[in-house]
Amino acid sequence: MIDMEKLKFDEKGLIPAIVVDGTSGQVLTLAYMNRESLAISIREERTCFWSRSRQELWRKGETSGAVQHIIDVTADCDCDALVIRVNKEGPACHTGAESCFHNLLFESRENAAFSLQGLMELLQGRKDQPQEGSYTSYLFDKGLDKILKKVGEEATEVIIAGKAEDKKETVYEIADLAYHVMVLMLQLGISLEDVGRELASRHVIDKRSSRKDDLRQGRAKTSVSRRKRNAVFLYGDPARHWLESIRRKSDRMVSGLGEAMEYQVER
Repeated sequence: MIDMEKLKFDEKGLIPAIVVDGTSGQVLTLAYMNRESLAISIREERTCFWSRSRQELWRKGETSGAVQHIIDVTADCDCDALVIRVNKEGPACHTGAESCFHNLLFESRENAAFSLQGLMELLQGRKDQPQEGSYTSYLFDKGLDKILKKVGEEATEVIIAGKAEDKKETVYEIADLAYHVMVLMLQLGISLEDVGRELASRHVIDKRSSRKDDLRQGRAKTSVSRRKRNAVFLYGDPARHWLESIRRKSDRMVSGLGEAMEYQVER
């Protein structure tokens, strides 16, 4: 770790700070810090900047509630710029956008790298602006019951492919399941960050005693069973059909008397 005295502040006593989402890796904002705001940020483990327009300190989220909890602070090779990884409680931009960098200037289709966040944004676009012939738009149009049915079907396909120890087919089915789960997430207003935070909280929980883990797992299994029973009452016949379909397919898989049903879906 370097000493703060090695940092190079400009003639105004400021240093640029690039804030990055610790879960997704998305760049959230570019702000500036002076020595005081940096010291406050490190001490409180939440971002505090220097406002060049108001000429005062401002703690991110002080009024909006969109606090950024600091994971770590790293200086570049010249020690004249910072990257700050954070866990955020809300959007980074004052416009309500997740990131301040949302005005696309140029994008190369050839060189664009795939990302889960990029896929989520594409699916959100199909939800907000439905396109004729789009399978994704079709799912959103049909609503929650249809989406849940597809998630159940694809989950079963993963089980069947995995039981057959067919790696290629299992990867294919996992991709199908992941896609449909992401559609469900958008339907319910769940972000990748929400899931990332939940996984991070479980990472901490895993360090506790095995007895607590066993008790927690027992409660989780009971909760899952309860949710399956409640699904019939909450969603009616579509959910009942889905659960019965899973039971039938599981029975066939275990007994070895049947082969997987293949769902041909045009996307």
